[in-house]
Amino acid sequence: MSNRTNEHWRDLAAKLETPSLAWIDGPVPALRGATRSTVDPATGLVLADVAECDADDADRAVAAGRRAFDAGHWSTAHPRERAAVLTRWADLVVEHLDQLALLDCRDAGKRIVDTTSIDVPGSAAILRWYAESLDKVYGEVAPTGSADLAVVTREPLGVVAAVVPWNYPLEMAVWKLAPALAAGNSVVLKPAEDSPLSALRLAELAAEAGLPEGVLSVVPGSGPVVGATLGRHHDVDAVTFTGSTAVGRLFQTYAGESNMKQVWLEAGGKSAVVVLDDVHDLDAVADGVAAGIFTNSGQVCSATSRLVVQQGVAEELIGRVVERAAAIVVGDPLDPATQMGPLVSERQAQRVLALMERGAKEAGQAFGGGVVDGAPTTCFVRPQVLTGVAPDASIAQTEVFGPVLTVHTVGTEDEAVAVANGTPYALAAGLWTDDLRRAHRVARRLRAGTVSVNCVDALDVSTPFGGFGHSGYGRDLSLHALDKFTGLKTTWFHYG
Repeated sequence: MSNRTNEHWRDLAAKLETPSLAWIDGPVPALRGATRSTVDPATGLVLADVAECDADDADRAVAAGRRAFDAGHWSTAHPRERAAVLTRWADLVVEHLDQLALLDCRDAGKRIVDTTSIDVPGSAAILRWYAESLDKVYGEVAPTGSADLAVVTREPLGVVAAVVPWNYPLEMAVWKLAPALAAGNSVVLKPAEDSPLSALRLAELAAEAGLPEGVLSVVPGSGPVVGATLGRHHDVDAVTFTGSTAVGRLFQTYAGESNMKQVWLEAGGKSAVVVLDDVHDLDAVADGVAAGIFTNSGQVCSATSRLVVQQGVAEELIGRVVERAAAIVVGDPLDPATQMGPLVSERQAQRVLALMERGAKEAGQAFGGGVVDGAPTTCFVRPQVLTGVAPDASIAQTEVFGPVLTVHTVGTEDEAVAVANGTPYALAAGLWTDDLRRAHRVARRLRAGTVSVNCVDALDVSTPFGGFGHSGYGRDLSLHALDKFTGLKTTWFHYG
């Protein structure tokens, strides 16, 4: 992809076909005919008027999922049959790589170099991984007396509602869909209001791959309407959600108000990267620190948005991080030379800009921030580094979900751990040290679902992802994701 120019991608973007209909037993408009415009944050232009579904549409999607589940064409199919469909689906995702990459680039402002090299190939790889896992997940035989046999099997739950965010529209959808569908469930997917397009195209490709009718629905619409309907629905057996902690709490409430459905939450983050004073290659550390917060314009739940650095290397490292932030090229996400694209929407940009202004008042010094001069929309925001921030300052406790790094200088290892663990979130953490013993010792003390040691935001489909505390519970990715979408069933045979 590296040899493709800005002009090449602009030409393809001009011809891009954008899906606009919901997907419930095939492409359909919203029952009441309502639409919502989805906007390119890089240009401010409307990409498509997408079906704006409501509670009745959500009901229709859940009914389709239940009908498909009860029919058993998917839920009771041989695991290898399901694997074959998921594999064909992965192949189709790769075949349509350019289209899917452009949909997320234009709909969410993501860099084309990321969507083509990470998001779309990664989504296909996740579909393949779960397809390949299906005939390798075994049940159990419990220890019993000689006159009995107790068999423990994993059973699909039924209808799963998946609610996903706008920062990785395609990949987050696949994180939920691949294990839920692999396990035999039906899924109703609600994409984010700001980035529904790739999810709608994904449903078309699923049908082409042979996924039976009704097994997957995609219902675009607002969280307070469609999301709440799915959360309260008595015929939804589980909700899997990635998004803010505040909305995660709502889904817990919805479950209590309805059928006590399972709710799995991957919620907010305020991750710290700890840099100890024994590190020597400060250039590598500075590169890692910058990547940990400024990747995807800081719109990453596990972004290491707090730098906790020991005094011995603090001054030199902070200077290098500030230099890297100032040098980042913020621009057109279709241009392969761009290092950071726009924020997803004007609404998100205004929120981030307000937090930048507040943070500058709480910091000793503020470097960068604000709207890029001459940019076509206010969604283009410069990275900001805030030094001299108290660990309990609001900017150090609030998930910005934008390119804002707070810096906290500490004297001791114990103080570093205390500051790193000093928020209610516990999704991820980073640690840089040249001492292997310190690496093991400090990593064990950091409260986080993933600790990346001498690397940035380590992630793979084979390892579980999720957090503790206000970051939620349950895990995406790995075989552990199947735990969320299956129930254990005991069948006891007595031969007396």
